[in-house]
Amino acid sequence: MTPIVLRVGVLALQGAFVEHAKLLRQAVAQLRPESEASGHVDILEVRTAEELRGCDALIIPGGESTTVSLVAERSNLLEPLRHFVKVLRRPTWGTCAGLILLAESANRIKKGGQELIGGLDVRVNRNYFGRQTESFEADLNLPFLKEEPSADQEPFRGIFIRAPVVEKLLPPASGEQKEEAVRDETVIAPAKDATHGQGSWPVEVMATLPGRTRRLVEKADAAELDEETGDVIAVRQRNVFGTSFHPELTSDARIHVWWLRTVFDACS
Repeated sequence: MTPIVLRVGVLALQGAFVEHAKLLRQAVAQLRPESEASGHVDILEVRTAEELRGCDALIIPGGESTTVSLVAERSNLLEPLRHFVKVLRRPTWGTCAGLILLAESANRIKKGGQELIGGLDVRVNRNYFGRQTESFEADLNLPFLKEEPSADQEPFRGIFIRAPVVEKLLPPASGEQKEEAVRDETVIAPAKDATHGQGSWPVEVMATLPGRTRRLVEKADAAELDEETGDVIAVRQRNVFGTSFHPELTSDARIHVWWLRTVFDACS
């Protein structure tokens, strides 16, 4: 296999983009000499459409999803981001606020209060676990990490700060999730191009938080999963990966290593 130059961007409009870049560098170091055989990794901070065009993959960090959405709109980045994720289908990972932005539907938002990028056929519940003072940490069992070569079997310490959860897995759609649009305090992502939808690609549940603490009034309309499963905190659909928690606020680069491997596989 011919080595490639992989350009991984971190959206640097607001939030923990510095922390993500730091863990990405740590992950690259841990992947050597494996990464050297596959190619070279450049890590870029992304603030403009031109910088985004130079990326092969992107991380959207935790922060304030409303602020990131507003700054992206004012920077003329929203449409390029939608094109990157939903048309070019380049690998994209969103953490916390990034997960909200990558959802096709998000509730607890006033109409017109926030724009979404989309890419994941899910409905997210913003600030599901409560306010800043109700933030917490938990040991997480992440099955996808255990499939890694020389996998560390220790739990991953998840940090949840005003974190969302995936409230419902939506049917894969080639356009807008129109049934979601009629819900109160719910916004949906626009269809970038109906011919470039996720089609038949289902959403994969990658991790849950056991001991469901569901507070939703519409319990029957929540995620169509077994009640013992727990709250859905990580999902993947085709090229898009999302986590409710903040791996970037730890010193543990295991998820970044795993994700970089998936990016190399997608780009090789």
